[in-house]
Amino acid sequence: MRKLLPLIGTPSGSHPGGRSAMTCRFRCGDACFHEVPNTSSNEYVGDVIAGALSRRSMMRAAAVVTVAAAGAGAVGVAQAPQAGAAPAGAVPADAAAEAARRKHKGARGLRFAPVAPNTTDAVTVPEGYRQNVVIRWGEPILRGAPAFDPEKQTAKAQAGQFGYNCDFLALLPLPGERNRQLLVANHEYTDEVLMFRGYDAANPTREQAEIAWAAHGLSAVVVEGDRKTGKLTPVPRHQLNRRVTATTEFRLTGPAAGSDLVKTSADPTGTKVLGTLNNCAGGTTPWGTTLHGEENFNQYFANSSRATDKRYGIATGASERKWERFDKRFDVAQEPNEVHRFGYVVELDPYDPTSTPRKHTALGRFKHEGATVRLTADGRPVVYSGDDERFDYFYKFVGSKRMKHGHGRAVREHNMSLLDEGTLYVAKLTGDSPAIEIDGTGKLPSDGEFDGSGEWIPLATATADGAVSHVDGMSAEEVFVFTRLAGDKVGATKMDRPEDIEPNPVTGKVYVALTNNSNRGVGSNAKADEANPRNANKHGHVLELTERWNRPESTRFAWSLFLVAGDPDDPATYFAGFPKEGVSPISCPDNVAFDPYGNLWISTDGAQLGSHDGLFGVATRGERRGELKQFLTVPKGAETCGPIIQDRRVLVAVQHPGEIDGASVEKPASTWPDGPGKYVRPAVVAVWRADGCDIGV
Repeated sequence: MRKLLPLIGTPSGSHPGGRSAMTCRFRCGDACFHEVPNTSSNEYVGDVIAGALSRRSMMRAAAVVTVAAAGAGAVGVAQAPQAGAAPAGAVPADAAAEAARRKHKGARGLRFAPVAPNTTDAVTVPEGYRQNVVIRWGEPILRGAPAFDPEKQTAKAQAGQFGYNCDFLALLPLPGERNRQLLVANHEYTDEVLMFRGYDAANPTREQAEIAWAAHGLSAVVVEGDRKTGKLTPVPRHQLNRRVTATTEFRLTGPAAGSDLVKTSADPTGTKVLGTLNNCAGGTTPWGTTLHGEENFNQYFANSSRATDKRYGIATGASERKWERFDKRFDVAQEPNEVHRFGYVVELDPYDPTSTPRKHTALGRFKHEGATVRLTADGRPVVYSGDDERFDYFYKFVGSKRMKHGHGRAVREHNMSLLDEGTLYVAKLTGDSPAIEIDGTGKLPSDGEFDGSGEWIPLATATADGAVSHVDGMSAEEVFVFTRLAGDKVGATKMDRPEDIEPNPVTGKVYVALTNNSNRGVGSNAKADEANPRNANKHGHVLELTERWNRPESTRFAWSLFLVAGDPDDPATYFAGFPKEGVSPISCPDNVAFDPYGNLWISTDGAQLGSHDGLFGVATRGERRGELKQFLTVPKGAETCGPIIQDRRVLVAVQHPGEIDGASVEKPASTWPDGPGKYVRPAVVAVWRADGCDIGV
């Protein structure tokens, strides 16, 4: 019988979406408790998914056997409270036999016994797999950096040590260095109450602020693989190791660079920015660089009074960290344009530690969850990115310049400019079922199927000679700086927190993770429509887009339901038509990645089913399309981030472990990764098969 954690609402003491109040404070500035920034009246798309349930899947929804129970022998699994057992005979004999047949099989790349939902304060992996902590917050990576001492932290030390709270991860090749790769990591935000003993949120010190500035940003560190296992260890003091922080100089490029909207007293040219903040997901480019999305940048700024700032959620009073006390650039009242210099996609050349990172204004300014690249047939870049906010949009940039091949300086400089010229688009989706048939419960519409069409609406085009706006009443510079307002004006489709968006390298289809939206249908907020059948959507869903003719530069696309997350016993859930008795429960999809076989891997953030967050693999094609299996879970209070799926290794970033309401250095909620008496530390973890074979085969 199914042995799942009970279906529950928002956990006691937590915020909507399953996050703790502490997480909401430090990561996104309590975004879920602020007024929804998007008050435009264009159609709300968050509920288009309702029609997704097929008649076949509804007939199979009565089955209650789950493959997740097969993970009972997995490493470190602790059984959480069980749901009530189904009545004897509830599972037809043929369904039980089918579930048993599938139990130890799966699509190529997904042949592992799934981990059961659990609340273990550890990284729990499937039976037959092993793991190691690759690198922790504070480990020295630069020459001269001291060993980590949490009781003697300094900004200088942190600037040479691995940063805090990893999100996006990339592993890049190192030709000529056997068994070595270059790991690049985002450091999204800092959690001061878990970093500093006796932290006083009302009165932070300058030293604490400067340490936090140094703990933000990016890290590049060479890692070495064990020849006999999948274990990875850092190579400190390697010449390619690098730290980028909140005070590193960046170059602002593209159509908004030099605009009056981005000039400040410290930078009258509008081209030089200090630092990058709240880097969430990202991507790698075919020309060998990494992209990093500045997401909840709004929370670092204080004392705003403008309508444009309100659309981005900038605080009217003090900020949470109160950095404005130590640097006036975080005070909008004193430096009104500094906030316009954050919220972009950052590009880093990790092979040149002396290079200046860039912020590409042509990709728009919003809460970028990430940025993933696909090339057109003639070599032009197409970049997908979501705006992680309730009722906001997802975007696409189509470049006009072609990538050059080679490794010379001129070639590299050309390719680093590819994201400065092209057209920025926003998505508009149309469903095919009458709105009256969508009642907010997930009930199947009368046509018995879920699909629709979409268009990419152009916002502005940047060229070497200037930029042109396609939005009435807005200049091109305004479009690129106030991109959310441009999306409002053209009637883009409102989504349920668009997070990671990534094209499948095998099929070309594009997958959009929509984490949740507990505000949908609540009060005066928009109710369910065909894009999502559930009001108060706390589990999220995944959309699958097919560009017209499978060409990424197309301005038309088809869309269909791939997953509606939640407990498989819930009739409103859907797993691409796969029998629901053979899948793991999943809630709040966030980051996505692909393995070499084209399977989609999904990490979760704020799971609402009573289990810890985890990493899941799901087949995207073939007879097992929709078969979803849980690969791992993370410790108490943590979020699963940055998945990388290689032939013989899986990497995840364990972000904000122990981030539970009331937790502190003095009263830790987690003892991961180093055990009792030690500071809880965000870290990167590698997982591999004990027998040395490929993952999931």
